[in-house]
Amino acid sequence: MESFQLTPRITAGAQVVPLPHGWRLEIPSGERGHYRLAQLDDYSRLPRQRFPWQPPLRLSLRARASASDLPGTWGFGLWNDPFSLSLGVGGAARRFPALPQAAWFFYASTQNYLSFRDDLPAQGFLAAIFRSRAVPALLLALASPALTLLALPIAAQGMRRLLRRFIHQDAALIRVDMTEWHLYTLEWHSERVKLRVDEQTALETQVSPAAPLSLVLWIDNQFAALPPRGRLAFGFLANPAPAWVEIADLQVA
Repeated sequence: MESFQLTPRITAGAQVVPLPHGWRLEIPSGERGHYRLAQLDDYSRLPRQRFPWQPPLRLSLRARASASDLPGTWGFGLWNDPFSLSLGVGGAARRFPALPQAAWFFYASTQNYLSFRDDLPAQGFLAAIFRSRAVPALLLALASPALTLLALPIAAQGMRRLLRRFIHQDAALIRVDMTEWHLYTLEWHSERVKLRVDEQTALETQVSPAAPLSLVLWIDNQFAALPPRGRLAFGFLANPAPAWVEIADLQVA
């Protein structure tokens, strides 16, 4: 088993509480329009090329959530932190945006639509994989102002078609009681990924993200949607009660 260290990232009122063999990631109740995040990760001060994880890799943990219909997103797994535009603020590493690389268990509330393909689930509790073609990071950063055009439905629909050429993905719905403890396992190889819940295969695919990746565990109240018909939408949802995810027995080897 490789050693690793996780760093908490929280917004006001959120907390990462140590528990026996794990943590509780909790965000407070609040109104819409304000971002709430509780996260553990191992990448905040690293440039992308120095993210720590390569295949072959096996990740396992146990988890449960405070409710089955929490507003926003939560999950755990591996990704490349693609959408940040961090230029060293707060001691973070300098990173331009990138196209997504990810293998994870991801819950997305109904306000989300997180698939560029029309034949894959885009919300709910997902086993999900993204693998993107290499595009220069500076080019993506220079193109980011054009995202404002995605408020127009015709532009958003054209962007979805374009992104399918650059981003390969696979996903499957997971049908379990998320408020109960379950064992989640992710096996990442260079040409395939297998995700299991309680030793039962949830998704096995030849879509495999490009290395290197980082480890992330989180809960937030954010949503993002790029539906087949409509326009880009994103924002921060109200949560009338505190929301949490508990993680236990995390192992990466």
